[in-house]
Amino acid sequence: METYLVISCHTAEDCDRALKYFHEYHEGYLTKFWWGCKDNDHNGYAIIEAESHEHAKMAVPPLARDKARSILLSHMDHTQGHLV
Repeated sequence: METYLVISCHTAEDCDRALKYFHEYHEGYLTKFWWGCKDNDHNGYAIIEAESHEHAKMAVPPLARDKARSILLSHMDHTQGHLV
């Protein structure tokens, strides 16, 4: 398993609908995400353990998945100066 940052974006106009959709899709998914909406950043952010980019994006409801991004995360080992 790898660690991914999943970003689910929506517009300001779709904010209420996006949050409602996450809640209806699966209530637990709504609470896994951190939301930037109160700061006019209409994205949801979650750190997910998954097998692949595609698997990580499964945390996003189907109708929003095509706009979602998944970014593979790594720790920097400062003693050896490379990503682990």
